[in-house]
Amino acid sequence: MRIMAVDYGDARIGLAVSDETATLCGEAWTLPERSMARAADKIVREAAERGVSLFVLGYPKNMDGTLGPRAEKSAEFKALLEARSDIPVRLWDERRTTVAAHEILRLNGRKMKSHRARVDAVAASLILEGYLGTLK
Repeated sequence: MRIMAVDYGDARIGLAVSDETATLCGEAWTLPERSMARAADKIVREAAERGVSLFVLGYPKNMDGTLGPRAEKSAEFKALLEARSDIPVRLWDERRTTVAAHEILRLNGRKMKSHRARVDAVAASLILEGYLGTLK
């Protein structure tokens, strides 16, 4: 069973896919897309090509656990994915994943300027790793 994590953003979307055993993050990349509808279509195609059977969509809650505008956008994107595919979508609390992704890139010697191109893919990997950790 392959699982795809999605870190939804207005301009870029981080994607990460597990290996077939849903044990490790196998591949991560960034999809540049500003249209929510086109992004959903592209992600569904990517998932079909990779044999994905579950989406784990980042659900950015506020630090106090409340929901804000970003969480509302994620819920809207969840509805689009569900309308375009039979693959179930699970919302996943992604608090601090982007902060952690920036720190990982910094510790690996990446300049802050180059983070923009990679940070969403790293954040999607962290979402996926967090979810996979609950399966074992």
